[in-house]
Amino acid sequence: MANEVVQKETKWENGWLVWSVEGRIDISTADLVYQSGEEIVGREEKTVLDMSKVTYISSAGLRVLLRLLKKAKKEGREFTVAGAGGVVETVLTDSNMDTLLNMRKSLDEL
Repeated sequence: MANEVVQKETKWENGWLVWSVEGRIDISTADLVYQSGEEIVGREEKTVLDMSKVTYISSAGLRVLLRLLKKAKKEGREFTVAGAGGVVETVLTDSNMDTLLNMRKSLDEL
């Protein structure tokens, strides 16, 4: 069974474009997530990835986040994540991504 990921641009919160991803960010979905994120980060001043409905993230997913952060910084834009919980939050903190991304517990912290 193929893994699926659902993405949507939802709303603006305190000047941030909220980009939501649902499902798994792994080797089978990483390219799709990156392509969408690259386009969004490339055109928006401040983007937050709402990960509250992401159930799993692999090293391929971590690489996507790093590439998007690098792109945003290179272009003078902001990129962060919010809402990561459970195993996703554990993976992000264990890999020290929380120190790079300035993670927010929820969108309310924007």
